[in-house]
Amino acid sequence: MTEVRESLAVAAPAPGQPAPDFELPNQYGEPVRLSDFRGRNVVVVFYPFAFSGICTGELCELRDNIGDFEDSNATVLAISVDSKFSLRAYAAREGYEFDLLADFWPHGGVARQYGVFDDQSGMALRGTFIIDAGGVVRYVVVNPRGQARDLSEYRAALRSIAGKSGGEQG
Repeated sequence: MTEVRESLAVAAPAPGQPAPDFELPNQYGEPVRLSDFRGRNVVVVFYPFAFSGICTGELCELRDNIGDFEDSNATVLAISVDSKFSLRAYAAREGYEFDLLADFWPHGGVARQYGVFDDQSGMALRGTFIIDAGGVVRYVVVNPRGQARDLSEYRAALRSIAGKSGGEQG
């Protein structure tokens, strides 16, 4: 059984590749589909669990700097393997106004598509994918367990996307 799982492992989509589409319920049970955001940049943030220390710190930093994302025509989608019920309580406690998506069932299905599901621990790794308005991955980072991501890297990646699209729109 383990050999089959390992052979089915998917590599994370690399910059320049199309982002795998998905649909997951948000903290209110509403379906959220990645492809519905075409025309906007999307920052997809996988995190291990709601209510955990590093995850809360990272998501609070996103919350406190949401204007940076809005200024870059970007939507934040945060994904964990928690249930929508846990995510709703978490969003209410922390004041998150962006969508928290439940990759609960099939357990970690979207995290697997993005190559960031850890079978041994049953959680998503700390992976971020910045997807441009056309649905193409432009930035990928996957941090080791216990290491928070750097918000300044997101800002730089979004500026880079804006610079490229600005020149193309002419």
